[in-house]
Amino acid sequence: MSHTKEEVLAKARQIAQMMEETEEVEFFKRAEKQIDANGKVSEIIAQMKALQKQAVNLQHFGKKQALAEVEAKIEALESTLYAMPIVEEFQVVQQEVNELLQMVSQTIVQRVDETTK
Repeated sequence: MSHTKEEVLAKARQIAQMMEETEEVEFFKRAEKQIDANGKVSEIIAQMKALQKQAVNLQHFGKKQALAEVEAKIEALESTLYAMPIVEEFQVVQQEVNELLQMVSQTIVQRVDETTK
């Protein structure tokens, strides 16, 4: 039995919908909303973005010492950010969703490999 590309894409959309309704993805969405609503997280991310722009400019102009100082500030902010329980939770959930996506992808690849041999 042969399927059209459109039929395959329709099934892919169905799988995507099913994945959106999994516990992992629903928890991920909630965690993402909590991250977005957290003022401290937003503040740290904004500081990091500003420092990253500075770092690009400093690197462009060859200011090695100033670049090293800015990079150290970025690392300190990253450490602070990643140590926050809400961010740690988000990273765990993000990893779970990524693993689910990998499992679906690997299942498809394995099935295609089996049928082409």
